[in-house]
Amino acid sequence: MADDDLPLTRPGAHGSEPAALSFGGQRERTVDEHMFRPFEDRPGWSFRLQLFTAAGQRPVVVVTQTLTEGMTLTTGAEQYAEAVWEQLCPGEVLPPLWVQRQLLGDELDWVQSEFELVEFAEAEQYRLRQPQWWPVTFEQVAWLVGGPVDGERGEGYVPREPEPEPELRFEVLEVSRLGEPHPFRAPECMPDGSSPPIPFWRRLARSLGGRGCCWYHQGDWRKVNEFAVAVLAEGVMAGVEARGMAGFAVRRAVDAGMDRWQRQALGSLFGLDSAITPDGVGGFVNGQHRAQAMLDAGVHRTVVLKSVWPEK
Repeated sequence: MADDDLPLTRPGAHGSEPAALSFGGQRERTVDEHMFRPFEDRPGWSFRLQLFTAAGQRPVVVVTQTLTEGMTLTTGAEQYAEAVWEQLCPGEVLPPLWVQRQLLGDELDWVQSEFELVEFAEAEQYRLRQPQWWPVTFEQVAWLVGGPVDGERGEGYVPREPEPEPELRFEVLEVSRLGEPHPFRAPECMPDGSSPPIPFWRRLARSLGGRGCCWYHQGDWRKVNEFAVAVLAEGVMAGVEARGMAGFAVRRAVDAGMDRWQRQALGSLFGLDSAITPDGVGGFVNGQHRAQAMLDAGVHRTVVLKSVWPEK
């Protein structure tokens, strides 16, 4: 849009709109940094930054970012705006007006917004809180800065190299090393996320007979886990990849005549979206309820999913 195409009246001036549009005026673009990195300790976080300034007027910052440049503009609105305020506008009592555009890529261009103007309800020196997002058009942003604004990423954008993908690998692990589970869906039979010590004869009765309180306690976890450990060893010898282990295990379970619950439980141990997954710091990404049921049944070893990252 050329300067002659700027609207003579304020666009979007009717109805609900951000109060910041009242600061519209003629400004000059004084900064256009295509690979602005707001934090030295996070070199992978970047965006394009355009700064518009004029004497006696609040600066306006327009940022554009792809989805592969670290924390998104929406998630990091406060942190990003604080860093820009402190680094580029340190003499300003109020923060610069913040306009952002998250570029979603070709697959999501049908939901691509024009811009968003972010207003912060609370502002101390270089500290911002309670952001509120307002959708604004190219015309409204042009009104705000006094001229057309480029909403693209810019020719100086340098895409990041793709991050290496971890290798997914199933391993056998002692149940006692999983950490303390904290289930939350079965309060009647899993109160407070842990169970008191259970005598051996009761654990045996539970594991063999099952209980009707919930799905997790319905079947024999000891049998399922013994079978899972054996199937994993067989699959490793046969060269089955992690993504193929669920089908491989369930086929073996059908051949062995396991019942429906046992097949479901076995499949849950080898599903990439359902496997018991430790978080590496004594907690769980997935699998707390099954881990608790295994502890209740006296299971010693189970199968877990781990991510093995390639060495740099």
